[in-house]
Amino acid sequence: MRSVGNLPTIIQGGMGVAVSNWKLARAVSLRGQLGVISGTALDTVMVRRLQDGDPGGHMRRAISHFPVQEAATEVIEKFYRPEGRGVGEPYRLLPMYRQNVSRKRQLITVLTNFVEVYLAKEGHDGVVGINLLTKVQTPNLPSLYGAMLAGVDYVLMGAGIPREIPGVLNALSRHEPATMRFDVEGFPSSEPQFLMFDPHEMGVDTTVPLKRPGFLPIISANSLATTLARKANGSVEGFIVEGPTAGGHNAPPRGELKLNERGEPLYGERDVVDLEKLKELGLPFWLAGGTGSPIRLAEALASGATGIQVGTLFAFSNESGFADRLKRVVLDHASRGEVDVLTDPRASPTGYPFKVVTWAADASAQKTRERKCDLGYLRIAYRRDDGRTDYRCAAEPVEDYVRKGGLEADTVGRRCLCNALTSNIGQAQTRADSDDEPPLLTSGDDLATIASFLNGRDNYSADDVLDYLLSSLRPEQLAGNPSQTLSLIAD
Repeated sequence: MRSVGNLPTIIQGGMGVAVSNWKLARAVSLRGQLGVISGTALDTVMVRRLQDGDPGGHMRRAISHFPVQEAATEVIEKFYRPEGRGVGEPYRLLPMYRQNVSRKRQLITVLTNFVEVYLAKEGHDGVVGINLLTKVQTPNLPSLYGAMLAGVDYVLMGAGIPREIPGVLNALSRHEPATMRFDVEGFPSSEPQFLMFDPHEMGVDTTVPLKRPGFLPIISANSLATTLARKANGSVEGFIVEGPTAGGHNAPPRGELKLNERGEPLYGERDVVDLEKLKELGLPFWLAGGTGSPIRLAEALASGATGIQVGTLFAFSNESGFADRLKRVVLDHASRGEVDVLTDPRASPTGYPFKVVTWAADASAQKTRERKCDLGYLRIAYRRDDGRTDYRCAAEPVEDYVRKGGLEADTVGRRCLCNALTSNIGQAQTRADSDDEPPLLTSGDDLATIASFLNGRDNYSADDVLDYLLSSLRPEQLAGNPSQTLSLIAD
């Protein structure tokens, strides 16, 4: 195993929606590194794969191993289309998640996360992780349980403060009910709201404990690392230290928000993690964001890191979930230095800065999407005047958002990431009254320099990425004792 101690040197980034799919995670895991699936919107992804005919039969093969065949049979009967969808036929949708959903809805989420982890781990003994967003609260408990039923080895979480997750993992490993605080705007602190999940209601055998996966929170500040290491309700096994050059959502800058001439947030010294201080916590850590090269790996190891997490290079590999046509277009433009990665402070309805990829003559960038909220993963819960909980999203129709008490100013520039990111993987929803959902690609800043890695190629594999990243490490150590600390080849 290519590792420092028994830990991976390379963590493949958990990129959603389903960019980090089971195929990519499995390819990385087979090489002795940590392959990671994205759990974001995974239930929608799986039922759309079934509606598209389940090419290769992978979904049905994994579903046949799910321990609750009642749920497996029902999902197949409801969503599987042997010939795929007809021309112009929209995808059938799942009910949107809420604080309280039916047992059947939870079972679908458990099933889909089981399936993705099962396929990523199928036929080998490598390690596999799942990446979830703390911000996407409502599906996380059943998502974790489904992944654990399939033997997931690590859980990675960012986009928030996942302080309660270690305790959740402890409870779920024993098939005990798990709870998490649920953020609902408008409720006083004296009336906390909760999400609850009871494994005993799922119909699985709860007599045999599950493996408790390691927990690796994604952090961007020393204060968060200290809080999680010392005050979380269970063990933390390490940290992923993510800088603002990483793709997808970035942590907002600390202090007053200032923008550069391109309208991007400006980050300063307060946004840099002090690695010497981090090392005092005594836990392993991996550096992420702008780390996708042998030089960056060498620097990370020299700084005391266990290794690096890499997203961008894996995102455009043959195994990733990005639609092939989008990979070809982006790599073609990137090879000529024609791509731009903009950190947009307004695009995401979460309020977090979000990386957006553009290039000259990008037709999708010119499309004005009709606002429609029918997936709802990024909705925010709020307390209505009558005391009930409802949901709103800054990317939904403006009149709906304002009617629910939101400010019209908060809707300006917001993009529906739920639908756009499913379009990225070839699952664009068909709209009867408008164009199909346009994609919205995201990537780390490394994309601007990917041409040197391509070296004339128009495609590459996950193996190519790993060979490149690990090329500065001693071959005899890579093939030797996995407990031996790796060192760099001297110049």
